[in-house]
Amino acid sequence: MLLPAEKELRTVLARFAETRFRHDLQPTGRSSRELEDTSARLCAMTGTASVDQALAAADALLEQLRADRRAATKATRALAA
Repeated sequence: MLLPAEKELRTVLARFAETRFRHDLQPTGRSSRELEDTSARLCAMTGTASVDQALAAADALLEQLRADRRAATKATRALAA
């Protein structure tokens, strides 16, 4: 499975949160379709079957990206020293 780019994943997560918030406040047919579309996109990006799984996978992926970035920064500083 190809991993999504961090920026793209964060964008979809933000859109999901906004869509879910709007739908929870005032559900309409349109908000329901938007939530369904955004949920499906998030699941597809993370290779999961449910929103709960997708959110957990996205959190894990973002944590791994942060750890990789920290390790790269640490290696760069060690080489510069």
